[in-house]
Amino acid sequence: MKAPDFAYARPASLDEALALLAAHGEDAVPLAGGQSLVTTLNLRLSAPSVLVDLNAVPGLSGVTQEGDVVRIGAMTRHRDVGVAEIVRARLPLLAAAMPHIAHPAIRNRGTIGGSMALADPATEWPACCLALAATIVLRGPREERRVAAEDFFQGLYATALAPGEIVVAVEVPVPAPDAVWGFDELARRRGDYALAGLAATARRRGPGLTAVRLAFFGLADRPVLARRAAAALEAGDLKGAQVALADELDPPEDPGTRPETRLHLARVILGRVAGRMLEGGRHGA
Repeated sequence: MKAPDFAYARPASLDEALALLAAHGEDAVPLAGGQSLVTTLNLRLSAPSVLVDLNAVPGLSGVTQEGDVVRIGAMTRHRDVGVAEIVRARLPLLAAAMPHIAHPAIRNRGTIGGSMALADPATEWPACCLALAATIVLRGPREERRVAAEDFFQGLYATALAPGEIVVAVEVPVPAPDAVWGFDELARRRGDYALAGLAATARRRGPGLTAVRLAFFGLADRPVLARRAAAALEAGDLKGAQVALADELDPPEDPGTRPETRLHLARVILGRVAGRMLEGGRHGA
C-alpha cells in the first residue's frame, strides 16, 4: 500500500516550522526520524495534508550538560543518544537501554523526540525518562514550556502536547554519586516490542535502597511508575514489591500473550533488576 498524497515542507528554522504547523492545524504533521510515521502513512492509518520535515531545523540535536542537567535535543538519533560521552558518563541507564530499541537501521534514524511524541507504551525511552525524572521541553507558536515526564504521558499514544507544539528537547537531572540503576526487558526476539520491561533508578542506603523509581513499559497504556512496589523495595521486601505489581500494572492482551503472562514477566524482571541494584552495581540487561 502507498501513502496518500500530501504536501511536503522542509523549514529551515524552528519558527518557520511552528508557523507551518499553526497555519495548517490538524492537517499538518511534523516529521522527525519517520520510523513510525512513514509506516502509518503507507498503511493509510495517517493522512495529513502537509508533512513538516524537521530535519533541516538547526539546534534540535545534540547532547550537552549545563550544571546538573543533561539536555538532549529532540532530533538526536537513538544511537547518538546511547553513544554520547556525556550520556555514558552521566546517564548510563540510557546507554544501556539504547541497544534494545528495535534494530540498527531504526536506531540510526529514529529520534528521541519522536519517541516522546509518539508515546508508544512498549518502547524504552519514555520509561527511561520516567525513571530518571526527566522533563520534556515543548515549543509552541507562543511559548516554550516544560512538562515532567510523569505528566507528559497520558494514555495510549496520548501526551501533553498541545496543538501546534513540538518536542524540542529532553532534560535529565544528573543522578547523585550514590545512584544505582537497572534495565531489563523481555521480548519474543531481540528488536521486537517488549512484552515487559523495566527502567529503574535508586540511591544506595547502607545495604538497601532509597528513592526507588520503577518505570515499567509494555504493561499498560503508558509507562507506569510502580509506587507501591517501589515502597516495598525500599522496605527491603522484594516479594511484597512483586506482589504489589498486580494492583499497579494493567497488561494488555494480544493473541500471543495473556495479561497474566505479562504480569509474571514483570515480576521476573523486577526480581532481576532489584537484585542487581542491591548488589551495589549499575546494571543493564
